[in-house]
Amino acid sequence: MDEENELVALRRQKLDALRAKGVEPFGTGFEPSGSIAEVREKFQEEAALRAAGRITAHRDMGKSHFLDLRDATGRIQIYIHAKEIGADQVDLFRLLDIGDLIGVEGTCFLTKSGEPTLKVRTFQVLAKALRPLPEKWHGLQDVEARYRQRYLDLLTNERSRAVFEKRIAIVRETRRFFEERGFLEVETPILQTIAGGAAAEPFSTHHKALGLDLYLRIAPELYLKRLLVGGFNKVFEISRNFRNEGISRKHNPEFTMLEVYWAYANFEKIANLIEELICHLAQVVCGSLQIEHRDAEDKITRMVNLKRPWRRARYHDLVREVAGADWFDLTSEQRRERATHQFKLEILPQLADFEVTQHVFEKMIEEKTIDPLFVTHCPKELVPLARQNSEDKSLVDVFELIINGSEIAPGYTELNDPLVQRQRLLEQAGEETQKIDEEFLLALEYGMPPAGGVGVGIDRLTMLLTGAESIRDVILFPLLKPKK
Repeated sequence: MDEENELVALRRQKLDALRAKGVEPFGTGFEPSGSIAEVREKFQEEAALRAAGRITAHRDMGKSHFLDLRDATGRIQIYIHAKEIGADQVDLFRLLDIGDLIGVEGTCFLTKSGEPTLKVRTFQVLAKALRPLPEKWHGLQDVEARYRQRYLDLLTNERSRAVFEKRIAIVRETRRFFEERGFLEVETPILQTIAGGAAAEPFSTHHKALGLDLYLRIAPELYLKRLLVGGFNKVFEISRNFRNEGISRKHNPEFTMLEVYWAYANFEKIANLIEELICHLAQVVCGSLQIEHRDAEDKITRMVNLKRPWRRARYHDLVREVAGADWFDLTSEQRRERATHQFKLEILPQLADFEVTQHVFEKMIEEKTIDPLFVTHCPKELVPLARQNSEDKSLVDVFELIINGSEIAPGYTELNDPLVQRQRLLEQAGEETQKIDEEFLLALEYGMPPAGGVGVGIDRLTMLLTGAESIRDVILFPLLKPKK
């Protein structure tokens, strides 16, 4: 029998011993005086308070015991002595282990060292932990175990728990930000007959009662634009999206997006709005516009400076800066040749000419950009749902916000011409014309106001604001292969 199994067996023996003494090891409800942080705030000597939490330290001193109780908000020390609760009750404490959940009622006092402590009068076992916590409360050391057993990661890793508390605050503050500016939060379908709003591979399923093939949404965009047609001029949705594609440091098949649409605005107003949003979140959630990114050894690897105003530059100008002033004067073959041999990039034969340039952009600009950069006026082939630029029909009125080597938010002046939109979607679909969302095009024919729109990846935004290096560090339960 290995060490872990021996420990589990010992805990089961203690479980049986508790029951033999008439104690139910998995109790009912218990009403504390608040969270442990609130109990500490209410602490006054001689006051009677109730606390509940998990035992994280147990110092057995014979007739007396000192224990630490923790919850997500903090720690408080409790003191048990036979004079207060009786020898029989003290004996019960010897059947408790690190990780067990208990509730106590007691009187506040300060130890000789000034430690706020509850002198226990009564207690209740709330849940017996049948397995020991990892690494004697120092946290999970194996990275995959942290993702697979997130509950233990949250229990034992304060840094991990802080990341998710910040994520919760980011979502809460985002809602507040838009509601204060008159935007309405809406909900659109997750199950869709046509997966539209982005170029991505969907997950598919089948609805038996209707006999319909359905898809998990890849984006809510086309439904949100229907609401613009319907007269909702300022809308947003924080949505779960699904894409049946690769997994990487920046990609998870299930992810969270904020999408915002604002009638009568354009991409420049949307850029101002998103710049204001992210700076607001940084100040409220992080307390600073300087965001530190640290490695596993807690050394600062880079600083991201969110101080306004943020730089804005045209796509073509940025490409010329890194690929040569003559880049767009070259032939398609010359561009491939330069990208392959001079810049050492892998250019697959099937890539279209605009995709070659985009590959150069991603590798030589996007991945190397740390401080915020709005990349504007991109080629129309990259963004089929955006409005064409009035001065150059090969471009569209868009921005891509890049921070810390990642695209955080694409924003557009939305295309509201139903005839041009149909042609763009046909070009994107190629021979798969059944993927055209005719209901969306029908809605456009009733007239959609000019509008600005944006999508913000909540997961990547959380990575940015918390310094996380992997999307799995900011998703509570990322998708993993089953253990063999």
